[in-house]
Amino acid sequence: MTSPEAREEAVLEAVRERRERVNEAIPEELPIQRPERLYEASRYLLDAGGKRLRPTVLLTAAESLLDVEPLGTDYREFPTLNGNRIDIMDAAVSVEVIQSFTLIHDDIMDDDDLRRGVPAVHEEYDLETAILAGDTLYSKAFEIMLETGAKPDRSVEALNVLATTCTKICEGQSLDVTFEERADVSPDEYLEMVEQKTAVLYAASACLPAILLGADEETVDALYGYGLDIGRAFQIQDDVLDLTVPSEKLGKQRGSDLVENKQTLITVHARDQGVDVDNLVDTNDVEAVTEAEIDDAVAQLEASGSIEYANTTAQDLVAQGKERLEVLPDNEARELLRDIADYLIERGY
Repeated sequence: MTSPEAREEAVLEAVRERRERVNEAIPEELPIQRPERLYEASRYLLDAGGKRLRPTVLLTAAESLLDVEPLGTDYREFPTLNGNRIDIMDAAVSVEVIQSFTLIHDDIMDDDDLRRGVPAVHEEYDLETAILAGDTLYSKAFEIMLETGAKPDRSVEALNVLATTCTKICEGQSLDVTFEERADVSPDEYLEMVEQKTAVLYAASACLPAILLGADEETVDALYGYGLDIGRAFQIQDDVLDLTVPSEKLGKQRGSDLVENKQTLITVHARDQGVDVDNLVDTNDVEAVTEAEIDDAVAQLEASGSIEYANTTAQDLVAQGKERLEVLPDNEARELLRDIADYLIERGY
């Protein structure tokens, strides 16, 4: 049996290989043009890096559907199930562009100064330019998706998925904001919120190649479900890491979600167990909280079984997501999708 460490390294190598291809494609699909400042700001976070997990899921799902050698087929001339060829890389870039759009607007809403180790777009440029850059990325994602060359009915369905995904992301973000003012959020409500805010883009990434390549509805639905499951697990793992990974490795204050009163599956469960979540730390200032205070808070959350509950929920979601992959051919790419699912809950930060 492959160890988690070996599996993680294999996944990271596979992601690196596909990330390199995506990184080469981004300037082609989103060149710097007039007005230069707008497009420089739009490209800023894309050029700053990122794992490219969502486009990796998309490209890998396409490889599995066609049972082609991973990385051995030109993504710009990708075969379909109907014998035509399309540009599946355009779809991969499109979902990464949507991801970047959401990050720019998230940083504005949260007044975060840093992203991916560099100043946030609104800090590097200005608030007005950042808003326009996010809006530009949003619209460009649809333009890029239209360039795949897929059959018209398939393109329309792909655009519908992308549009619905963007709507749900906004709905999820709105729920997240309102949850900060509530002390009665249930685990089901939390899972609904992260499904919309985070998981739907993984779901779109997984199912879009099936739509564009001409797969049947069962396959599209199964891949969409896989993306929802692993996307929710991904966010739950982020909640756990925020409490358990040292600040220097996180790149931000450990426990910042707790200090800022963000609802997570951990705090929702702990409140149900009678923990006074609102008073686990004595300050609302992230910079003022001490490591000792976070240690004490984590100890209480562990004692209530809430961190274990979050871990178990994430594991169950990943197991469910991997079962959905049975609709795909049994090949190396399908196994990589399974390993990606495991990586999302086994990763460090």
